[in-house]
Amino acid sequence: MKLVLIGDGESPHLLKWARALQPRVELWAASSRGFTPEFEALVPAERRLAMNTDPAHRGGNIAVLAKLPMLGRWLARVDADWLHAHYLTSHGTLAWAAKRGWRLRARIAGSAWGSDILVTPWQGAAYRWLTERVLRACAITTSDSRHMAAQMTVLGAGEVMTFPFGLEALPKQGAKKQPWLFFANRGLEPIYAPERVITAFAAVAALQPEARLVVANDGSLRGQLAQQVRDLGLAAKVEFVGRLDAKTQGGFYARSCWYLSLPQSDSVAVSVLEAMAHECLPILSDLPANHELVGEGAGQGLILRDDAALPSQLASLADPAAAGAANRAWVAEHGLFAPAVDRFLERLKHIEGKAP
Repeated sequence: MKLVLIGDGESPHLLKWARALQPRVELWAASSRGFTPEFEALVPAERRLAMNTDPAHRGGNIAVLAKLPMLGRWLARVDADWLHAHYLTSHGTLAWAAKRGWRLRARIAGSAWGSDILVTPWQGAAYRWLTERVLRACAITTSDSRHMAAQMTVLGAGEVMTFPFGLEALPKQGAKKQPWLFFANRGLEPIYAPERVITAFAAVAALQPEARLVVANDGSLRGQLAQQVRDLGLAAKVEFVGRLDAKTQGGFYARSCWYLSLPQSDSVAVSVLEAMAHECLPILSDLPANHELVGEGAGQGLILRDDAALPSQLASLADPAAAGAANRAWVAEHGLFAPAVDRFLERLKHIEGKAP
């Protein structure tokens, strides 16, 4: 099977897909930006197209769409079986437009990443119209939560495969948990509401002298959050460590008992799965997808509705160590990526056997 990944070749998420697909298909890749060195080691130069744009975090990326002729001509030469587009309102649009404009025989598989379904289509009629057209052009789509899959169906998607954007392997164990160590590593941007992480932790720190919080990652709110910490008198209890490599981040997961992720909008976040695999107990915002991770039939942790109530919610968990072990077991059964990719490719082969 000849498959072209279309996405951001500098994203660790697309790289993860490439690692999973490379042994299983003849893999090609088109990136709206460039490619990381790790990506270059997976896909030979003659099978890659770098469009070298610089997409903005908040959208409005006309420069990406301006690369359509370059992409269309390249895809016509590749003559792939599948175009696998990641993030539907940008790269999905490119795949749909290229297929139409260059009469490509390839079918489109679209993978939604979160805000392309949960946020963008609801920002205006034009965005919704575009998302609907892209979804209807896909022979199959993937979602990492049942909640997002339902939204995709509302927007016109046909077949939607739902599976977590899971872990490539379970992490090794061995580090000793620090009972009052909290860890957070979502982006320091408004959509992730990192100020709530500080506020919720402050409620715990007021009652528990041993409580400590490590905040990883970076973003536009870094300075504001540092000031919030100082204003709350928490400078000795909260540490900002910036962006981390995988090994260092794994160490913080391993030592932390609690993991804080309180975004305003989200699907099933891989960082939460990572934390659970390290036997952390997640403290999550009250979003539909988070109930798929914590609750009946899922992992153990807390859904936080009232930041000030976090201390009492923590006290309700009788045996955090046992709950952490149960979380790792749940991820082992439900949250590994390779088995999901195998099922995905089997569906592509089945669809190929049908008339287009």
